[in-house]
Amino acid sequence: MREKILAVIEKNSRIDLKDLAVLLGESEVAVANEIAQMEKEHIICGYHTLIDWEKTGEEKVTALIEVKVTPQRDMGFDKIAERIYQYNEVEAVYLMSGSFDFTIILEGKTMRQVAQFVSEKLSPIDSVLSTSTHFILKKYKDHGTVMAKEDKDERMLISL
Repeated sequence: MREKILAVIEKNSRIDLKDLAVLLGESEVAVANEIAQMEKEHIICGYHTLIDWEKTGEEKVTALIEVKVTPQRDMGFDKIAERIYQYNEVEAVYLMSGSFDFTIILEGKTMRQVAQFVSEKLSPIDSVLSTSTHFILKKYKDHGTVMAKEDKDERMLISL
């Protein structure tokens, strides 16, 4: 039942508990108990709302920052990641394969604010060797949801 619950709520975390139980052919109590247990075990880590900030008029800049580090003895990547994810501006930190060690997703009000974070908070960390910042200019699809609506061709088709 766990996998079925997770598959449904990953796509629609707002589904009503009663509707979820009916969909899964389980009792409401059984589904509620299973969700509560998964929250307790941190299988379900949170619930989020996907917002198209461009449509709100609110200034918000999202950047992906690639970071190359030298892990210090007895610290490894986990301690460096922990230091980085403590900052409020940091939305996500991922350990990566390839030429960079971490990818950080960061949000700020302006590109300047993001650049200041990188130069004043991220770069001075002893283990950080280099960074590369990429600004997201437009989101077409985010968390499985299409953000950019397809433009319809309004021209009249004429054939001769």
